[in-house]
Amino acid sequence: MPNGQTFSRMVYGVWRLSEAQDTSVNANLARIDSCLAQGITTFDHADIYGDYRCEALFGEAVKARPTLRDQIEIVTKTDIMLMSKSWPNTRVKHYDTTPAHVNASVDRSLQRIGVDVIDLLLVHRPDPLMDPDATGACLDALIDSGKVRGVGVSNFMPRDVDLLQSRMKHRLQTNQIELGLLNTAPFVDDQLAYAQTQRMPLMAWSPLGGGRLHTEATKPGTSAARLAPRLAQLTQAHGVDASAVAIAWLMHHPMGVMPVMGSNRLDRIAQFSDATKVPMDRQTWYELYELANGHEVP
Repeated sequence: MPNGQTFSRMVYGVWRLSEAQDTSVNANLARIDSCLAQGITTFDHADIYGDYRCEALFGEAVKARPTLRDQIEIVTKTDIMLMSKSWPNTRVKHYDTTPAHVNASVDRSLQRIGVDVIDLLLVHRPDPLMDPDATGACLDALIDSGKVRGVGVSNFMPRDVDLLQSRMKHRLQTNQIELGLLNTAPFVDDQLAYAQTQRMPLMAWSPLGGGRLHTEATKPGTSAARLAPRLAQLTQAHGVDASAVAIAWLMHHPMGVMPVMGSNRLDRIAQFSDATKVPMDRQTWYELYELANGHEVP
């Protein structure tokens, strides 16, 4: 990262933690340990995940084993407000980038996760009502106070990044965007080119299309169906599953995209690092790219 922080090459996303059949401390420690065994030390949260429950579930594991804090990096997000029992006065889903909300959100995340500092705070979505001067000053102050080590954004287009950055003294560290074989638009809509120009690392959420790479593999006319035969050849050749090939494809990009991986199943988590075993050359990369898009490059 630009400020010198080190994050793992792959990131574990906890957005579905509250949906697990077993959400006990021991079960969550097992998930964390499986990640650590593969060198995955960065854990991606948001205050809203699991209807505001996932941070606390993860935090129970951290509190049960305090030594974990020195082994992991905590990423979390702020600004989305859900209609929820947790917020009975919220009558419509909306975004809130006011300093009052951002500061309170950070304090709640620190308390839920049971840590003294957040390694990376992301503004979850661009807020049309954002006051960039106020929000930028708030984010700078959070870094200066020591509550967060760095700040980034999520789902921001280049112009949104520029606006917020223009009002901050600290550099934005990353943009977390939807990116993968089932969403290749950022390769051509300036998002990746902008990030490379700014030397801003990207995190990729939903790199497997929210599971559609598998669930739509037999659905005619879909990108997943076009990809399925070639992915099957590659999985057989390298002894991995299609997910590993798709993640290897994403990680092959020279800017070093960090995929955010999510699963509650220990067997699936244990396979995350299989992506590092898949060789990816330029022509194979373009084969998959063209199948995903449904046409050859111009």
